[in-house]
Amino acid sequence: MKQSLALSAAASPAYLTTNEVAARYRTVPSTVRYWRHTGYIPGGVKRGRRVLYSVAALDAWDAEQTEAGAA
Repeated sequence: MKQSLALSAAASPAYLTTNEVAARYRTVPSTVRYWRHTGYIPGGVKRGRRVLYSVAALDAWDAEQTEAGAA
């Protein structure tokens, strides 16, 4: 059991690519780039040519959006 938990933790990435974020929010990558440009979602970190998004920051943003929608 402990081994499977370690594997699942190791398998979950700390950062997502633009395409992965688009899949997470069921949209297209160009929309994710626009959201980043306008400041709608937490900004990504550039690594070479790629922009990577922190999973923790996206999770916190999701929680914030959920609270705002419930109010």
